[in-house]
Amino acid sequence: MNSTLATDLLPWFDRHGRHDLPWQATTPDGQRASYRVWLSEVMLQQTQVATVIPYFLRFTEALPTLPDLAAADEDRVLALWSGLGYYRRARFLHRAAQLCVERHGGELPRDFEALAALPGIGRSTAGAILAQAHGLRFAILDGNVKRVLTRYHGIEGHPGQGAVEKQLWERAEAHTPHQRVADYTQAIMDLGATVCVRTRPLCLACPLTGTCVARREGRTAQLPTPKPGKTLPSRSTTMLVLRDTRDRVLLERRGPDGVWSGLWSLPEAADHEAAWRQAQAHAHLDDARPLPPFVHVFSHYRLAVEPLLFDGATAHPAIADNARLRWYARDEWPTLGLPAPVRTLLETLHPPLASHTSHSR
Repeated sequence: MNSTLATDLLPWFDRHGRHDLPWQATTPDGQRASYRVWLSEVMLQQTQVATVIPYFLRFTEALPTLPDLAAADEDRVLALWSGLGYYRRARFLHRAAQLCVERHGGELPRDFEALAALPGIGRSTAGAILAQAHGLRFAILDGNVKRVLTRYHGIEGHPGQGAVEKQLWERAEAHTPHQRVADYTQAIMDLGATVCVRTRPLCLACPLTGTCVARREGRTAQLPTPKPGKTLPSRSTTMLVLRDTRDRVLLERRGPDGVWSGLWSLPEAADHEAAWRQAQAHAHLDDARPLPPFVHVFSHYRLAVEPLLFDGATAHPAIADNARLRWYARDEWPTLGLPAPVRTLLETLHPPLASHTSHSR
């Protein structure tokens, strides 16, 4: 395969690419720090650059090196990640850092197989780390690159299908140049993120417009082929907001399975009656009022949430001995790994009145 794509793309990148992203800072030897590249690649999975930048800056300020990340406790890592979603990424990141300390001298390995074997990395992320941090010739295939290559070559079929993805990997490998690999890797990601976007691509500004099959055949709106649609199922839950007179809220650490696994969240019940029974098992109380309901959309279902506020609760003594249930004060919430909608809900709570007025059930 000829190198038209890379030849046309690199001059565009020099003029129009993104060169000042925080993870692009170089070390004294002129290379990018592999830890920062890795962190950015994991954060950017299914998340846009503009959203990632403040999280990246906060994360690297708190945990500036890989050994710092490895030594941090999980709650701190999840608290720094809170709001980015897909929390499994954070747990994999944490575990991979610990494995690097145990097996690789506190650094990400430069061997592709060893790097790709770490939790949460895989083929494309490993390639991005080695290409951008060390200039090694490895291809990448994230969502932006899939879109560019699908349109450039006019490839039919959903990119997530095995046969289509295999074709895309072959194209990605062939197009990756032998020089300026780091720049090329950033360039093709930038092109997908800023020009060859999902809807209404800016073809007139694209350096590949003269050789792009989808542009030539008028198929940019049809490619990539969409994933077969399906209706998201809906679920509902009642979240218990138990708050005591010291403005502490009862939080529960979720189990290892399911959504928000390992995060601190609010206790849940199937409905208001079950919520009352569960709340009374946790605390003495005589007041409850509904808070505004909301819907949170996961990748595989929609969750309708009805929060129920129990104010002026008094904890049962047994709660103190329960590691999964704890009362947390308002100033402690930022230090916890909380799901974004739960954090938002808690932040909307006003401090309780000094004189609490009870209402009957």
